[in-house]
Amino acid sequence: MTDALEAERPPAGRTWPLLLAAGCAFLILIGLGTWQLERRAWKLNLIRQVDSRVEAPPHALPPPSGWAGLTRARDEYDHVTATGTFDHGKETLIYTVLSDAAGPQKGPGFLVVTPLHLAGGGTVLVNRGFVPEAARAPAQRAAGQVAGQVTVTGLLRFPEEASYFVPANDPARNAWYRRDPVEIAAARGLTGAAPFLIDADGTPNPGGLPQGGETRLAFSNRHLEYALTWYGLAAALVGVTVAYLLLRRRAHRAAS
Repeated sequence: MTDALEAERPPAGRTWPLLLAAGCAFLILIGLGTWQLERRAWKLNLIRQVDSRVEAPPHALPPPSGWAGLTRARDEYDHVTATGTFDHGKETLIYTVLSDAAGPQKGPGFLVVTPLHLAGGGTVLVNRGFVPEAARAPAQRAAGQVAGQVTVTGLLRFPEEASYFVPANDPARNAWYRRDPVEIAAARGLTGAAPFLIDADGTPNPGGLPQGGETRLAFSNRHLEYALTWYGLAAALVGVTVAYLLLRRRAHRAAS
């Protein structure tokens, strides 16, 4: 009879692999939750920085000699002005779908990125704003193809980072999906172009197009929600593991 009970009793040694796996999973879940809290702190700091830069009075864009010293962390979204002449013949259309628009135009269309040859030398690409698909051709928005010297006010932007959700640019097909000033400048044969762009503000262009002021300034910040989810899963894992051990202990006592 004793031999039969011993045969039915769950081997105690099999508990350790389970506890090891549960412990590793617990540490991973806690690590993911903590990482989300760190991301939240970073995001909140980014939002504060962007708000302060956007609301600050605009200042003159640094000369080309100072461009190499500009960084994404310190200078992204700086409120700047630049004076020069647009080169409309080398504009680039970047496909986008504008949903939460500041102006009346929205839906599928393009961002019009045009070289601005600066009065003091050098060239900076300017995202002049959004045009709907029906106004893709410059002839459909001729009034907005302003000539002569202009002053642009907007936000300094660095290249748009690649993601799985946005296709890569295809310069050979003149198909553009991301704002990459270096890639665009190379495709348009621009030398001495800035490694950043200026997103023009909402100052109306003649004829209403392009529609400026469409820089996205609302940043998703669900990191606290994600952190609580990971921590909740960690707590649930502890509960399940404890419940399993208690059931195993009862089964062991019953078998004794």
